[in-house]
Amino acid sequence: MAEKTQLTKKQVLHIAKLANLQLTSQEVVKFQKQLADVLDYMEVLNELDTAKVKPTSQVTGLENVFRQDKVEKSLSQKEALSGAKAKQEAYFKTKAIFE
Repeated sequence: MAEKTQLTKKQVLHIAKLANLQLTSQEVVKFQKQLADVLDYMEVLNELDTAKVKPTSQVTGLENVFRQDKVEKSLSQKEALSGAKAKQEAYFKTKAIFE
């Protein structure tokens, strides 16, 4: 089996920043191991020969899992924005994720 993946705290914090998450120092340590385990498992999966496996997007065999659309009363704009931490005019305002 391949060598165990080691993630640095800096790498975990970078991933958290990309996901817009704020982690405690305890969570950083916890996720260091968990994320490394996920990456290690991906390496195990990469060793499998999938050349003859037909690509699929789902494996349940279900063809249509959607319900019929029904027109129903929806929230007013005021109601929808009532729980927003920040808003600008008639829109939700969020922190930019791209520079």
